Amino acid sequence: MSNTINDTAIMAALGRQMTRAVARESVASSNLANIDTPGYHTRDVSFDDALTSQLQAATSGASGIAPGSSSAQEAPKVTETEGLAERRDGNNVQLDRELLNLTRASGDFSAAQAVLSAKFRLVRYAINDGR
Repeated sequence: MSNTINDTAIMAALGRQMTRAVARESVASSNLANIDTPGYHTRDVSFDDALTSQLQAATSGASGIAPGSSSAQEAPKVTETEGLAERRDGNNVQLDRELLNLTRASGDFSAAQAVLSAKFRLVRYAINDGR
């Protein structure tokens, strides 16, 4: 079994990273929008199910997951966050935590975007015969 990494796999992985970052930004923004909503509980995005299914496929002898397969495109799971202190109104959103989550997600998106941009510059360079 050969374990080759090709352009398609790299592009698919970068696309998944960007999708995950957008999902995390969306959930953190929603949490921030509800910071003053009584009884609102913080939500987080979980990709554990998708990761587990991909790892199982890889260890069962599959050569990988095709970029368009359902496992590669599995929707993130949004769940309430456990263990955060609640205020008297029942809300447990923490401003600093959500701003940190937004910053991390933005950084992950920017990193993937930079890699994709570099890849497309290489392709353009090749198309123009190095000019």
